[in-house]
Amino acid sequence: IRLVSCVHGMIYLAVLVAFAACDAPPVPLDDIVFEKTFVPEQCVRAVKVGDYVRYHYNGMFPDGKKFDSSYDRSSTYNVYVGKKQLIEGMDRALVGMCVNERRLVKIPPQLAYGKEGYGDVIPSDAILHFDVLLLDVWNPDDGVQMKTYYTPENCSRKVEVSDYVRYHYNGTLLDGTLFDSSHTRMRTYDTYVGIGWLIAGMDQGLLGMCVGEKRIITMPPSLGYGSNGDGSDIPQQASLVFDVVLLDLHNPKDGVSIINQDIPQHCHRKSVAGDFIRYHYNGSLLDGTFFDSSYSRNRTYDTYVGKGYVIGGMDEGLIGVCIGEKRRIIIPPHLGYGEEGTGTKIPGSAVLVFDIHIIDFHNPSDTVVITTNYKPEVCETLAKKGDFVKYHYNASLMDGSFIDSTYNYGKTYNIVLGANQVVPGMEEGLKEMCVGERRHLVIPPHLGYGERGVDGEVPASAVLIFDIEMIEMEAGLPDGYMFIWNEDVSADLFTEMDADKDLQVLASEFSDYILRQVNEGKGRLAPGFDAYRIIENMFSNQDRNGDGKITEDEFKLKADETTHDEL
Repeated sequence: IRLVSCVHGMIYLAVLVAFAACDAPPVPLDDIVFEKTFVPEQCVRAVKVGDYVRYHYNGMFPDGKKFDSSYDRSSTYNVYVGKKQLIEGMDRALVGMCVNERRLVKIPPQLAYGKEGYGDVIPSDAILHFDVLLLDVWNPDDGVQMKTYYTPENCSRKVEVSDYVRYHYNGTLLDGTLFDSSHTRMRTYDTYVGIGWLIAGMDQGLLGMCVGEKRIITMPPSLGYGSNGDGSDIPQQASLVFDVVLLDLHNPKDGVSIINQDIPQHCHRKSVAGDFIRYHYNGSLLDGTFFDSSYSRNRTYDTYVGKGYVIGGMDEGLIGVCIGEKRRIIIPPHLGYGEEGTGTKIPGSAVLVFDIHIIDFHNPSDTVVITTNYKPEVCETLAKKGDFVKYHYNASLMDGSFIDSTYNYGKTYNIVLGANQVVPGMEEGLKEMCVGERRHLVIPPHLGYGERGVDGEVPASAVLIFDIEMIEMEAGLPDGYMFIWNEDVSADLFTEMDADKDLQVLASEFSDYILRQVNEGKGRLAPGFDAYRIIENMFSNQDRNGDGKITEDEFKLKADETTHDEL
């Protein structure tokens, strides 16, 4: 009746009693009374007797008058619970609270400051109200707590003492207040583990992690920053929570790790120091972050191996590979780009992962490798310098990439051996072949198209593969000759050339005469060359004064001087 009358002011027979009740002093409390004004969604841990807590509070009398506040001091109240370091009512009120929970606690005087009160601040027999917000709780027996919430599918290695790691983290207090983050600095935290470079709790919490693993590490202040905090963002006696993702892991004793992914069935040769190698690669960090690829440039990476032209780990990882082989090379930073990295793409102290595909390799001392696949039973006439040969070919790179084929054009490729009409390696491969013979040629780039290659067709420094078949051959002339007589030379050669008998031979007379000798089988021009160009050069050689005609004196004089004269 008293409560209803006070609220509504009801005028009944009990009105006077009601008014008297409204003015009466509060009914004494027998025990603490609390109301949960905010409860967090998750409560991982509730306060127990013996725990150490950090909390904020506002202390008030029942009329709302404030007598104390931790907020005014900008410092939490830090204390053990249940060890008589607090008034009894607060000791009991804190038990069962969760971090970030808020309670409105009413404490009777017998569980507060009693009849004595507290100086001029709290009078005798005062009921106290506390608005409490719990920020932290831990126990002296606590150790590091680790909760992994993401585990990568593959974990070939875990963090051990003395390993060097790179990781990102968000650091918060137990109530979620962020105090530090490597993400905001856009730079990993890089350190040795287990040798005292970190706070003890982090040293313990990182052990056993895999690259790519995500873990929550919670530590009491005794394993964090202790009773002093860090002087700025981390308060005294604060529990710390680190949300960590491990990005990299290695040990200073590590060497290059090689994982063979695809080895060709036939491997006739393996790379050695001093070889020149062409390969494709994808480069990434240990957590899978991509940093470079030769494929994106549509061009192989070409280099000597074992000579310091590439980082030490790659120099080592490229030794002993076969053409066509695919392998993964894992390189620790001291064999990669070291503590400095490359500035943008590769961070300092990063482990590197290269997935490589060997396209070809050769050695500067290599010669043409000739393998005869077929030779006719009768193989007596062999190709030599000066011979005009016709052959078919299929051309490819060492990895099987197609280059060209005469079969696609339905006609042979025709050249004069020794006339520099093909690459030197092909000249070498065609020598001493007979008609019908088939050969397999491996031509190193210094005997092929060299460091420049052929734009759009043959890459720079590429080893070439030719499968060739000799189709036809015409014997050439002796070295240094472009025309020879098949029978004795006429004693009156000049007169026979001088068709109009004007004692001079014009270019047309000279050309007609030579062609007639060839057609009649009396003479022979060098095969594979333009007949008119040969005859034009022959005429120029005889026309000593360059007046466009040959006199008998020039003709004789030239013949007398030149021991290898075509005529």
